[in-house]
Parts: sequence; structure tokens; C-alpha cells
Amino acid sequence: MSRDDQEPENRNNGVATEHLQTLDAAIQRLTEANAIHGVSPVFEVIDAAKPLMFSPEGLDELYERVTAIESAGFFGGSDWDYPQTLVPSLAARTVRHGEPAATLVESLSQIRLLAVAKGDFTHPSISAEHAHHFLAQVLAMNLDLVVGDLHESDRLRPDQLGYIVQSLYRYLLEHLGYENLLEHLVAEVWRILAQRPVQVAGVKHMVTQIAVCLEKPDALGGEVNEDALQLINAVFSPTEGCREDPGFDVYTERLAEMDDATLLQEAIAFAKAMHSTGLVSAYMPVFIRYLRGRWNALIPTALGLSYTGADAFHCYPALIHTLIDEALFPETSQCAYGLAMMLERGILYSPPVAPSLWRQIRLPLCDAAAEKIGEVFGNSRPPECFLLADVLNVLGRPLGVGQGNYPTCQSTRALSMWAYNMPAELLRMLAWAARDDEIVMRFEGNSISSRELGTGLATEPPVDVDAVSLLTVPHLDRIYFEMGRRSIGRGEDPHKWVNAEFHGDHVGHGFRIAVDVFTGNLKDFEGFIRDFYAAYHPFYNGNIPVINPQPAGIAVTDSATRFLGWHAITIQRLALDAEKTMRVYFFNPNNDSGQNWGQGIVTSTHGHSERYGEASLPVAEFVSRLYVFHYDPLEIAEPSDVPAEEVHRAMELARGSWAAER
Repeated sequence: MSRDDQEPENRNNGVATEHLQTLDAAIQRLTEANAIHGVSPVFEVIDAAKPLMFSPEGLDELYERVTAIESAGFFGGSDWDYPQTLVPSLAARTVRHGEPAATLVESLSQIRLLAVAKGDFTHPSISAEHAHHFLAQVLAMNLDLVVGDLHESDRLRPDQLGYIVQSLYRYLLEHLGYENLLEHLVAEVWRILAQRPVQVAGVKHMVTQIAVCLEKPDALGGEVNEDALQLINAVFSPTEGCREDPGFDVYTERLAEMDDATLLQEAIAFAKAMHSTGLVSAYMPVFIRYLRGRWNALIPTALGLSYTGADAFHCYPALIHTLIDEALFPETSQCAYGLAMMLERGILYSPPVAPSLWRQIRLPLCDAAAEKIGEVFGNSRPPECFLLADVLNVLGRPLGVGQGNYPTCQSTRALSMWAYNMPAELLRMLAWAARDDEIVMRFEGNSISSRELGTGLATEPPVDVDAVSLLTVPHLDRIYFEMGRRSIGRGEDPHKWVNAEFHGDHVGHGFRIAVDVFTGNLKDFEGFIRDFYAAYHPFYNGNIPVINPQPAGIAVTDSATRFLGWHAITIQRLALDAEKTMRVYFFNPNNDSGQNWGQGIVTSTHGHSERYGEASLPVAEFVSRLYVFHYDPLEIAEPSDVPAEEVHRAMELARGSWAAER
């Protein structure tokens, strides 16, 4: 593995030779043990690596051994073996608060990701861009380690772990090559917020770290800009009444002294901050709960509602007031945005939704569900409160749902589709999971109970997900896995039968796949592409829009066009952007839809008429990575009418990437 930067002439300067010999011997023993026994005695490597983590020279030596450590199977059998599923907020907690062994393994994993980001190591399941974004977010969550002295809690960690972690992040900062760290990290926060994710705890932590470190702007490299101040104000001081972050008690006293005109200005300021960033200050629930006792009519203004949302609010006042009373607290402040966006969507006008929400408000939780929520969200509020808050978040932002750190893209996609298109169905599934610890679905006339099945892909509860996903995904994952098992042996891809049964009757019964399920080679690829254009492209299908979002599958590639794996998405719509380019707008449940797939194909999340949570690509570029889609066989146009140049462009892009040698 090569290094782009110049190494010191004496590479072992500051590193004891015996430490390097001990490390190399431990890696060799691990390699031999895995080759023979299939086990991973990693503690020898951990113990040998630890003394090297205190200095830049020692970290250099570990960096040079990333390939050997990976090849030895050091990360095998653990979550770190699948770096594409790692979650920045979880990684940040592990390095600061984890057990010693977990902290050191996470540190070695981040050194590995640095090598991936710099192009010095190639990992089969994560791209350089993904690794770079991951490290930028983790670095933002640990800025205090970079620019300041260690906190007491860090200094008192066993085995001097606090000093190791500080050494690691200063090393990452040096080698990631940021000329203006503050500007880069603020841009990373805005890039994430442009997608309006449901889970923003990690983003708020990044904003908090940026706010704390702005007292030392020289250490961060750059000046404080308006983008940074807008984020900080949105979280800590969005209005004049809380401008200096005075605390809840003082703010409540100030509210009691405000006249109506001042309250109106507070409401407008809260709404502006929330809708411009997607972040909700913990002061906003204090304000809205105060209005419940003084001026209910001002709440729609505080929520920033349009005529559509305000009309829904006034049609269902008892329901909305109860949702606020039961769900909106400083600990659940984001659900104010969820509530606002749910009202803006107008889904309460669908007859089953309001009664379904009343059921959710009164729903008793089973012990298993309450325990799961308590373990993840804490006990500052009842588990029913956290669940109801995330119901509002998911219904308000169905395209902001993420799969967290588990390979459950199909189940997360289903939650998003139901929240978007069939909210009452989602609430029914959630009621079963939360009350009964069971979900029952039908497959080809037979019932499948999640209670009677073993684990699917999610062997443990998902991490860094909303409470709705926390309770439902393990059940849905088991059912999806069982449907797939029952479809094996039919000579075609099981998704043909599973997707329609699992996601609902609105899924098209026509099914096309680009590869042969037995050989993995391309199969009638030109016909596959022509059928997609004839079914979806408004220029060739009679200008019929996508009626219901449809499940699809893509071949994910990195910026070097390496194939990384298959992934489930949802096709939301096809439309012309502002530049009159026809684009496919789709939902990607992988937590971050901004990706570089190589050949100049970079998925866009804003700037090309995307709605919040959508990614988009020009049609030919999207189709070049498509490998499975559903359609309505009764509404497909004539495939032969699709121009050959469109078809050939998509084929060439595919054959230059994932479809090469297929």
C-alpha cells in the first residue's frame, strides 16, 4: 500500500521496534489461526496495536498494515466486517464511551476507512466517498478532541484510552486534507439535512460540537460563516426570546411576560428556523405547550403551516391537540417538524388515518416493545411518548426513514412506502408489533406470523433508527426472509412474488430482471431497458406518471465503477427538472442518498427539483444501474418505439461498470 504524502526518512522514529515486531507476529498468528480454524483471536492484535496508537508515527505503522490486518480476518464475525453498514453516531459513542476492546477495534476500523478514503486500500463493500463522508461526520462529532484539551471523563478512561482517541482524531484531521475544516464540516451537515432524515440526533451532535469549538475558530481552520450560525441558532437560539440559550425555566418565565405581538414574532421565528434547516430546537415544544394554555390559534403559525396544513389542523383540532399533549416535549422536539409535514401532506383526509392515530394514542405497549424503546431512547419520557413522536416523524417524512446499521433495506423501503402511500396500513402493522410483539402477513393465501419465525437479516435490534423502525423492522425482516424462502425453486428471482405480497397490491404485477438468476449473466438486457422506458418514461409511455411508488433493485457501484452489491430502492416518479432533463426520482433507504457511482454518475439530493428525501439521476444513468423493476403489464407502451441511442447509452454505462463480464 502506497502513501501519497512524503514519509520521514526514518519511518520508525518514535516507534519501538519491539512493538512493531510484536504487532506483525500477532497479525501473522491471526492469519494462520483463521486459515486453519476459522476463528478470530483478535486480542493479541489489539494488545500489540495499542502502544502504537499514542503517536503519529505509530499510527503511520498501523496505517501501513491495514491490508495485512484486514486480510488476517481481524474484523471477521463482527459488525466492523461490514463497514458499509456502520453508523457515524454509533462509532462516535464507541470511541468515547465503549469498552476498551471495542474502542480499539473501532479505532483500527477508522484507520482502515482513512486508507479507503485516500485510495490506499480497496474494500469490496465500501467506496472511498462513503468512507470520506463517514470519517467527516465522526470527526465533527469529536471536534472537542481535536481543538481542545481532554475532558476529565476522557482522561480517566482505563488504559489511557482518552489519549489514544485524541491521537487518532488529530491524525485523521491531518491526513484527510481539509484546508478549512469548519467550512467542510458545516457543508457536510447541510448535505445531510438537504435529505431531511428522520433521525437527526447525530446531526444535532455535530452542530453542538461545531458550536462549542467556534470559540477556537483558528484551530478549526476558517472563519465562522452564516451557514454555521444558521445551524447553531436553529438548535439553540432560534428566536429573540431564547437568543442566548437561557434554559427552559427562564424561557417559560419570559413567555408569560410576552404580549400577543411578541408571541407572534416568536412563532414566526420558530417556523422559519425549523423549515429552513429541518432541525427543531428544544425550546419549540416549550413554546407550543405554552400556547396550548394561552393561544391555540397561534400553533399553526408556529408550525409554519400553509393553507393546506392549517386546514387539516382546523378540521381535526382535538386530534392535533392530543398529539401535541402526548408526544411533543423537549426530548422529542423533532416531532414538531413531523407533525407539520404530516399536516402539509393532507393524509388526515384519508378516512382511516385519523382513527388509526387515535388508536395509536391509546395503544398499550407490550413489555418487549417498552423495553426496546427504553434501552434506545431512555426513560425521561414514557415509551409510548417516544413511539408516538416517531409516528409523526415517519408519517411527516416518509422519505427520511433510514435503515440504520442493518442490511434491512427491503423492510425499511416497505415502511417508507406505507407511510407515503398507505399510512393506515403502517399504523396497523405498528399496532400489532407494539402491542402484540407480532406481525402477521399473508403470502399467496397463507398467513405468516413473525412470532413463529427465526431471525432474518436483522439478527439484533437495529441501531440508530426511529422507534417505528425499531419495533417493526425485526418482524418485517423475518417475514420477508420467509416469503423469499417459500419462493425458492421456481426458476425465477423470488422478488417477482415477494415484492407484491410484501409491499401491497399497488405493486405492479409485471416483473423484469436484467440478470439470469442461475448464472448472474445479463439476460435480454436491451429488452429489459426498453421495457423500463416503455413502462415509466413519460415520453414513451403515453405521458402516464408513476401512480404508486414501485419497488426496484439497483446494482450499487463506487466511483471506480466497482460493483458493491444489490440494493433495494423505490421509484417515486419521473419528471423534467428545471433544465428540462428527464430524471428518475427515487428513495434510497441507506441513510444517505448522495453517492458517486462512477462514470460521472453522481446521485443528486438537491438542486434538480428533488423533493426532500429523494435522490435523482437522468433516466439513462439510472437505468444503467437498474437490475430489477415492477410495472403494470396492462399499461406498458410499445418498447420498440424507444430510441436506440437512449437504450445503447444505458447499456454502455452498465457494461462499463457492474455488468462487465456478465
